[in-house]
Amino acid sequence: MTDIPAFEIIGRARQSRWLLTCDHATNRIPPEFGGTLGIPEADMARHIAYDVGAKGVTLELSKLLDSPAILSDFSRLVIDPNRGADDPTLVRKIYDGSVIPANRDAGPDEIARRIDAYYRPYHDAYEALAAAREDVVICAVHSFTPQLKGRPRRPWQIGILSAYDKRFTDPLIDELQNDPTLKAEAEALGERLVIGDNEPYDGSLRGDAVDTHALRHGRLNVLIELRSDLIETPEAQKKWAHLLAPILTRTLDRLSR
Repeated sequence: MTDIPAFEIIGRARQSRWLLTCDHATNRIPPEFGGTLGIPEADMARHIAYDVGAKGVTLELSKLLDSPAILSDFSRLVIDPNRGADDPTLVRKIYDGSVIPANRDAGPDEIARRIDAYYRPYHDAYEALAAAREDVVICAVHSFTPQLKGRPRRPWQIGILSAYDKRFTDPLIDELQNDPTLKAEAEALGERLVIGDNEPYDGSLRGDAVDTHALRHGRLNVLIELRSDLIETPEAQKKWAHLLAPILTRTLDRLSR
């Protein structure tokens, strides 16, 4: 354990069925690492260190949905809370072309120490929130970079990841694709609305946060990926939260009929 909590919980007493989560909320490097992992500030501002804009969207959505939210308080480069504890990318030594010097010599003992100090406290708190009510609906908020190095630009504004549990995600994708306000927002960007079904990532990752806290317990869930260039500012984060909240509510109402 460390003196600084590995997570923050917002709105613990809020009463709706929703639980908002943000696994990659911050690029904060704990003091024990000297505040840096040996990479440039420009890299710390990139998606390799955290999900750009996801925290602001999560906080606003949690207000709109009257939902508690749990957010990590350490960079994914320290240890990635959205990976299984045995995943080889749990502590990355290179990511999207950038070498992480402080992780180069991180062997099994160091990884186990980081699991105890950061990873496990986050997941223990996450599970306690998820288990607080039987009808919980987990909504994990992430963002994705518009373009990986050497790859084509990604066309999706929103990606919905679902692994094998489609109960919530199929009707949500339908609602998103047919929402006139979202279509108008895409047109204002000079784009057509594109919703990714398990894009830009495969929704199936054994041992990840949704698998651990939702799929294995049969809990309704969705993982939302927003393209990070759309949510870089606080104003944009609030705007997209206000776009998504009524669609999420409508989808849950549709399932409850």
